[in-house]
Amino acid sequence: MPVSAETLHDWHAREGALQRLVPPWEAVELAEHTGTIADSRVVMRMGVMGPIRQTWVAQHSDHVPGRQFRDTQVSGPFAAWVHTHRFEPNEAGSELVDHIDYTLPMGPLGSLFGGAFALARIERMFDFRHQRTAEDLSRHAGKAPMRVAVTGASGLIGTQLCAFLSTGGHTVQKLVRRSAGQGEIRWDPAKGEIDVAALEGVDAVVHLAGENVGQRWTPAVKEAVMASRVSGTRTIATALAKLQKKPRIFVSASAVGHYGDTGDTMADESSPAGTGFLAEVCQAWEASADPARDAGILVVHPRIGVVLAAAGGALAKMKTPFAFGVGGPIGSGKQWFPWISMDDAVGAIHHLLYAGLTGPVNVVGPESVRQAEFAAVLGKVLSRPAFLPLPGFAVRTVFGEMGQGVLIEGQRVAPKRLLESGFRYVRPDLEAALRFELGK
Repeated sequence: MPVSAETLHDWHAREGALQRLVPPWEAVELAEHTGTIADSRVVMRMGVMGPIRQTWVAQHSDHVPGRQFRDTQVSGPFAAWVHTHRFEPNEAGSELVDHIDYTLPMGPLGSLFGGAFALARIERMFDFRHQRTAEDLSRHAGKAPMRVAVTGASGLIGTQLCAFLSTGGHTVQKLVRRSAGQGEIRWDPAKGEIDVAALEGVDAVVHLAGENVGQRWTPAVKEAVMASRVSGTRTIATALAKLQKKPRIFVSASAVGHYGDTGDTMADESSPAGTGFLAEVCQAWEASADPARDAGILVVHPRIGVVLAAAGGALAKMKTPFAFGVGGPIGSGKQWFPWISMDDAVGAIHHLLYAGLTGPVNVVGPESVRQAEFAAVLGKVLSRPAFLPLPGFAVRTVFGEMGQGVLIEGQRVAPKRLLESGFRYVRPDLEAALRFELGK
């Protein structure tokens, strides 16, 4: 690992480490985590088969500051499991050693029939963990920690972003609609209410919250989609403008839907807005940050593409029909599909906290692909056919205007400003991104 053993240890000791280390293809829910790695209890609920869930309880112990800790299964899927994490100095920085002693249930019979499967699954999991840990540490290297307030912290991107920031040494304050707990900030975007005093002293704000667009666009849904973005952004921007000590930067999310259906035309940040509901939403969304802009705060709008995440979003919906062998392109398959890996989406937002950019920045992979190509690569990764198309008329019948605007239309988008600012992708290749996210 490209850091000292002490830094590597501290990364594992911070809140969010387990969230970063759980493979996205595993159906794992963190139900409880109390204490520290010196002496804590972790309770996880794990998917076994379909709706069947199993609870895994582990106890952390044997902590040696800067060098080691151990977790031991109290109850769970193994007959026994002891995992020792060691952080050893070396000339390159440090070495991460995961030493696991485990015994399968059912004695010799369990080893005979499940031994190879268990070993392959463990190796697959730790390949993922080690790669993500090294990449996260590299991205944090040389970056001064900040106090960052985040909306949408429980969403698909927000969950991973908060864990990434916390493990990197940032202080993360989540904006919540319920009663605020320790380190949280209460707000109600629908009512335009926010605890302004609690925002004093934040270095940066990342605003990701908004009503889900992936549902049938009834008049009520369209109103909620627009209002959640406009009202929420304006509430935060107005509050930031009132602060005695204003944050340096406000990262207020937007989307590539700003460009409408681009056809084969390549859009960058200088391209005009398109037409349609999503384009209208994005324009109003970005304009709602004007109070912060007018107050002298740097405001940047990451126009985010389709984030590839096994745990949710578009990829989670698509992988099911592919897994059953009935996947394929949507509509004609000629529309462009502006994808980005989850870790690169998180990394790009982190990059924007330091890059000094303002205005729109396209957060997409370095190369868009057509929907048919995406379907073919996904089928290859899952070892399943990808030739059964979902006809456009069926999409419009089932999903209405949303199906047309989100699934049938597409955007060919270039991350021009992101690349010019020196951002480094960890997964610029579509197949590699899908394999990493899906554990293939």
